[in-house]
Amino acid sequence: MQELGAKIDETMIDRSLPKLKAGLDVLRDHGFAAVELPVHGLDAIKNGRLDYAQVMHMRELLRDYEFRYSVHSPDPVNLMDQNELDLHVAVLKASIEFALLINATVLVYHPGRYVSEESFMLYKKHDLPSDQKIKMLDREALQLQRIADEYPEITICMENSRPYLFHSPYCYAERLGPLADQVECINRENIKINLDFGHVYLSSKFYGFNAVTAVEGVRRHIGHTHIHDNFGKVIYHHEKQQTRLVPFGRGDCHMPVGWGEIPFEDILSTFIDGYEGMFMMELRGRYFDSILESRDNLTAILASCIPRRVVRERTIIDGA
Repeated sequence: MQELGAKIDETMIDRSLPKLKAGLDVLRDHGFAAVELPVHGLDAIKNGRLDYAQVMHMRELLRDYEFRYSVHSPDPVNLMDQNELDLHVAVLKASIEFALLINATVLVYHPGRYVSEESFMLYKKHDLPSDQKIKMLDREALQLQRIADEYPEITICMENSRPYLFHSPYCYAERLGPLADQVECINRENIKINLDFGHVYLSSKFYGFNAVTAVEGVRRHIGHTHIHDNFGKVIYHHEKQQTRLVPFGRGDCHMPVGWGEIPFEDILSTFIDGYEGMFMMELRGRYFDSILESRDNLTAILASCIPRRVVRERTIIDGA
C-alpha cells in the first residue's frame, strides 16, 4: 500500500518533544499516513551511542499516533570516512536501533562522499585517483553488507546526492547510475535507493542528463522517496540562507510540491507501477504551514500518473 507522508524537519523541532508533538498533531489531524523522523533532530544519539532515556520518552509520545514511520540518519554519516570510520558505523547502527524501537521500516542514509561537505573549505577543487575511489566504494559496500545482514528488518535506502558548484563531483551518488551500481554491488534485499526528487533535478541540470530517463533506469531499486520542489539551479556549498536564495530560485529549496519546476508527473509515471514505498514530502521547516497545499498538489499528480501509465501501456501493446 502506497502511503503519503511528511518528514518532520530537524531544525523545526531541535530536540524539543513538545514541538515534535505539535507537528505530529498537525499531520494526524489532516490525515497523513506516514511520517519521517530525523534521529539527529531529537538528540537520540550522543557520540555514537543511543540515548535510551530519550528514546523511551519518544516511544511514550508516539503511542498516541498510528503513523507508518521512516527514519533519517544524521546527514554527516559517511562510510567512506578514513579517520573515524568506526564512529560513523556506530552512528548509523544507533540510527537503525532507534528505527527498530519506534517500529519504523525504512532508514534513509546519505551515501559515502569522497570529500565530505564538512571539509570542503579545506580543499581546492580536485579529483581523487580512480584506484582510491574504488577503495572507498569497496569500504562503504563492505560496511553496508555487514549492517544489512545484522539488521534484516530495516530497509536501508541510499539517497541520491545533490551537486555543488566548484566541489562536484564530491560524491558518486550525484548520478543515479553509479548509485544503482553500488546498490547492486552491495547485493542485499534490504538495500535500496531513496529517490530524492529535488536532488535528481538539480543533478540533471548540472550534468546535462534527462531526469526522467535516469529515474526510469533505476526504477527497480527505488524503495523510498523524498519529494520536494526547486528550480534546478545549483549553488556553492556555503550558500545556506534561504531568504537570499529563494528570490533567485537557487539551491536545494525543499519547497512544497508545485512551487518550483520539477516534472513530478513525468518522473513518477516511470516507476509508480509496482512501487510499494512511501511518498514522503521533505519540506524545510519554514514551509510546514504549507504542507497541506503540497499534499493536495502531490495527490493530484499521483492520481494523474495512473491514467498516463495505462495509456502508455496500451500504446505499447497496440503498436507491438
